[in-house]
Amino acid sequence: MSEYAIRFLAGGLAVSAFALLGDMLRPKSFAGLLGAAPSVALVSLALALSSHGPDYTSIDARSMIIGAAALGVFGIVTCHALKRLRMSALGASILAFGVWLMIAFGLYKVTLT
Repeated sequence: MSEYAIRFLAGGLAVSAFALLGDMLRPKSFAGLLGAAPSVALVSLALALSSHGPDYTSIDARSMIIGAAALGVFGIVTCHALKRLRMSALGASILAFGVWLMIAFGLYKVTLT
């Protein structure tokens, strides 16, 4: 079975399982949060581990953690810019994207050494 078929099946099962878990939790907004990203990340890491070994997978996992941390800061900056600074959605997104880039590349540089 090709790697794409395995990704498709395992990813679909994981997304379904996380969506079911999210549907049982309160508030219902968790269903969307748990639906895709964590399940696809777990399947990707499992496939990377089976195909490339633990060294490659650890780099992949570190990159996912850095991206998630930067995304969290992106969300905080966007909310702050929209609510407190009364910026437009486009302006807040552009500002937050710049912050995301600084955080992501900064954390990458720090963890690289």
